[in-house]
Amino acid sequence: MDLGVRIRRGPKEDMCRFTDIFHGFDRVAPIRDLFGSQSRRILATTRVRLIDSDGYLRVDNDTGDIIISRPYLATADRRQFYLDLVHELVHVRQHQEGRELYDRSYAYVDRPTEVEAYQVTVREARRIGMKDGQIAEYLKVEWVGEEDFRRMLRTLDVNP
Repeated sequence: MDLGVRIRRGPKEDMCRFTDIFHGFDRVAPIRDLFGSQSRRILATTRVRLIDSDGYLRVDNDTGDIIISRPYLATADRRQFYLDLVHELVHVRQHQEGRELYDRSYAYVDRPTEVEAYQVTVREARRIGMKDGQIAEYLKVEWVGEEDFRRMLRTLDVNP
């Protein structure tokens, strides 16, 4: 399925605007739902910091910047990376609302900011045609144990 976006895989800059490397996200339904008529402006002002270490993506709780691993950007599956960006843009909105993104009083899979971001991501995964088994595979990350993962799938109503 054509996702309607373009992702520049090898930017040279260490810091840039979201729209310098990701195009078309202002036309993606969940992003329009997140930011409304301000989508284009917010994406144009959201900063992306590229780092050379391994890892994935995250939002800096202090600055609201999206931090992206260059190796992951260069090699990640396109659909998976797209969903990761949708997830992180939910965190950008949460940061703009003044919410604590990494409240350690919750387990990762129970953290309200993560549950919300994953709910948006799962809806988008279904919209682009992914089945629950594929979604569960996408959601499986190395820092979540099996019991927590099963709880997360139940919370998100994903039945692999």
